[in-house]
Amino acid sequence: MIPAVLKSRLLEAAQKVLGQAYAPYSRLRVGAALLTEAGGIFSGANVENASYGLTLCAERAAVAAAVAAEGPGLKIRALVVVSDSPAACPPCGACRQVIQEFGEDAVIIYYGPEGLVQRQLAELLPERFHLSRKGS
Repeated sequence: MIPAVLKSRLLEAAQKVLGQAYAPYSRLRVGAALLTEAGGIFSGANVENASYGLTLCAERAAVAAAVAAEGPGLKIRALVVVSDSPAACPPCGACRQVIQEFGEDAVIIYYGPEGLVQRQLAELLPERFHLSRKGS
């Protein structure tokens, strides 16, 4: 599990970037922050597009920022998602699949109806798609 001080730093980073979200269509702003095994914290906000399929979720924006900084060997330890909606906002299926690419054992933290929820990625994505990679 993630120590309280790191969880607090991740929540703060996700809340901070929430205000940067571009959500003129759904009006649902989402912020995400992730912690890497190397100790880096990276955040991202959702970026909508008039062609909804081109919308970038906050979680995938955070993953892209982390890969850009730490490279393809990135390992995600934890990821926090916040939104400005009172409804639960766990990562969508596409984001869960992207997170598993870099953090098969990642802890996912989000607000549910009764407060903060903390789950292992395997609980949220029990039968994830996996290809074997050459050299791994």
